[in-house]
Amino acid sequence: MAQAVEELHPLAQTHSRDRKIIWRLMPLLLICYVFANLDRINIGFAKLQMSQDLGFSNTVYGLGAGIFFLSYMLFGVPSSLMLERLGPRRWIAIIMVVWGFMSAGMFLVENVSAFYILRFLLGAAEAGFFPGILLYINRWYPARRRAQMTALFALAVPMAGVLGGPLSGWILQYMQDAGGLRGWQWMFILEGMPVVLLGLVVLKTLPDHFEQVTWLDAEEKVALRAELSNEESHRTMGSLGEILRNPHLWMLVAIYCAVMLAVNTINYWMPSLIHAAGVQEDLQVGLLSAIPYLAGCVFMVTVGRSSDRHRERRWHLCLPLLMAAGGITLAALFPHSKLLVLTGLVIACMGASTSLPMFWQLPPAFLSDRVQAVGLALISSLGSIASFLAPYVIGWFRDNVQNASLSLYLVAILIVLGASIVLRIPAHIVNPRALH
Repeated sequence: MAQAVEELHPLAQTHSRDRKIIWRLMPLLLICYVFANLDRINIGFAKLQMSQDLGFSNTVYGLGAGIFFLSYMLFGVPSSLMLERLGPRRWIAIIMVVWGFMSAGMFLVENVSAFYILRFLLGAAEAGFFPGILLYINRWYPARRRAQMTALFALAVPMAGVLGGPLSGWILQYMQDAGGLRGWQWMFILEGMPVVLLGLVVLKTLPDHFEQVTWLDAEEKVALRAELSNEESHRTMGSLGEILRNPHLWMLVAIYCAVMLAVNTINYWMPSLIHAAGVQEDLQVGLLSAIPYLAGCVFMVTVGRSSDRHRERRWHLCLPLLMAAGGITLAALFPHSKLLVLTGLVIACMGASTSLPMFWQLPPAFLSDRVQAVGLALISSLGSIASFLAPYVIGWFRDNVQNASLSLYLVAILIVLGASIVLRIPAHIVNPRALH
């Protein structure tokens, strides 16, 4: 019995250390990412009024929504390099303050040009946030816990919909013309300015590295350092040239494009799909849109835990992608049925929300620590091509093609292709090794 207790002692210490890190870091990171996603998806709710007030077509809206990701693609790598130079705490704080002002500034939009410019600037400001936080998480958590931790962080994606849908719908309906501003203008102000305050909180409280904190003791730091160093020795890409020449990088980019097609089809077109199914009131659209996101929250955490428990990555990503494609197809087949559209969106949102954190378990298995910042930003930036195309192509189809569902069928096919590539990634590389 004494020997069994002695053998369990290191594992108990590891769990204790992991819990400390979770409670010290994840609440703040989660809140920050909720607002990051809220400032992305609120344009989908603003469209219900904004397009009518300003005379924007579906194509204009789709291009404006997608332009965010063009600047995101251009500035992702430079922003990640600045994070390495200034440190996570200072650079993430700067990013958040700037994007908070940019998001709130959307209330000033009066024409198409201003819409495009502000969306471009917002994307540039936010470009380094997500890959920067991923890098930050990878330097605090070993691979055996990373799926669950990334899922916990990425919980912000559907959570932004759960909270932001009803909130945005309420602001649109009940703040309409208050103080001489339209509901969509109030929505941008009230959802953008809190980010500025959060940026100041990050600057004050977020530690740059586990070596600097006092709430981990020396033994815990040594064990964490050893575990992360052991994982570093198994990675296959150690320089920028190796990254670009490695075929696995381009497979990862193709898979991430499929993930982004799924995520951004939901984020930018869910309110419009619900509205087109026959739901007219803005508040009701917001409330109904929270249902798929809530299902996504539960499913994401469940799959993240399952992936870590079974030490398996590929099928935990492939199946959610197939769910996203199936749900989008169902919504496209029955665009005027409230029940079937909502059912399809629930399935699609569960799959899309889960595929995002599960995808980000793959790149760290290939990227050495010294190139992770650039590698993660490169994948994130190149994947933004799909993030741009999803809202724009769907908007163009809805304006120019008689059967608007064709764009959703095309998106679903591309997502299935991405899911098929997942299984070509070698399992022995991406599945976590047992803790010794």
